[in-house]
Amino acid sequence: MSDDGAVVTVLMTAPGMEVAEAVVRGLLDERLVACGNVLPGAVSLYRWEGEVRRDEEAVVVLKTLRRLVPRVLERAGTLHPYEVPEILVQEVADGAPAYLAWVGTECEGRSGDGEAPGSGRPAVKR
Repeated sequence: MSDDGAVVTVLMTAPGMEVAEAVVRGLLDERLVACGNVLPGAVSLYRWEGEVRRDEEAVVVLKTLRRLVPRVLERAGTLHPYEVPEILVQEVADGAPAYLAWVGTECEGRSGDGEAPGSGRPAVKR
């Protein structure tokens, strides 16, 4: 297991854009994640209660810190409508230093506006 300040991604599916965005906003509001990408149009095929099922879903990629994972898993599970939501944590081997620092800053709540000092522009492109 990596250090608690390391950046990780969390992969999640949701039953559509509206639900996915609501979960991401809830996690953002609580500063449990720095960012969530919502990707529409996924088709999931899976076995549930003895039947093969097909659903159209949105895929969500969240960026957070290793130490926040237990809280992200608990809160995302509470916000999510599925009985057994897909929520998987993935280690990040490396990344752009400025982006990794931004994730840490946003999750720590040290940034008020996410802007690069004195620039009026976002600190990093997300």
